[in-house]
Amino acid sequence: MAFIKKSPDVALAGSSSADAIDSIDSHRVSERDYAGLINQLDDADPATRRWAARDLLAFPASTGALVERLKHEDDRSVREFILTSLTRLGDDIAVAGLVEWLRSEDAVMRNEAIEAMKALPDEVAPIMGGLLADADPDVRIMAVNVLESLRHPHVEEWLIEVIDYDLVVNVCGTAVDLLGEVGSAAARPSLLRLRERFPGEPYIQFATDLALKRIGEA
Repeated sequence: MAFIKKSPDVALAGSSSADAIDSIDSHRVSERDYAGLINQLDDADPATRRWAARDLLAFPASTGALVERLKHEDDRSVREFILTSLTRLGDDIAVAGLVEWLRSEDAVMRNEAIEAMKALPDEVAPIMGGLLADADPDVRIMAVNVLESLRHPHVEEWLIEVIDYDLVVNVCGTAVDLLGEVGSAAARPSLLRLRERFPGEPYIQFATDLALKRIGEA
């Protein structure tokens, strides 16, 4: 599974990583049994951890172990492979782990989580409402960033709810920017109400004008 969009600051695993792993398959020396692979996730050698993260794709029950390893993994290349496996396995445990990663104080790790979640539209959709209502406005902004490439039929509906009810200017501004790209006439009343809610915010005025213009042209 390739990611729809990559952040310029983050080289998450996509087709290139899969090719890289395939190219080293012939050099693997460890057995690929479940217990052995779980143990290898804690190996001192990053290359061994990378191979283990990839090979655990064959074991859907491994998502818990992969999430736990992700919490402690300080090698970016290993995280890349763990995230690829989690997005391909894509169960509830994997999604919960990605949400936890989204709350990291490290910007690189947050971007990794965003890019991984974009690859899981069906799995992420059930939790999107909760993310967009999270107590942390930074998490809400990141959730909107996930929507940018989620390709889900409810994206516009979620964005309209954000600009109707969110009290933070930056969250609403981020949602308006995306509505200008994906919105339809259905968003027009909410955009007009948003202008009235934040009359003294120049960016909101500018962004809503631009979104309304784009919607009208569409």
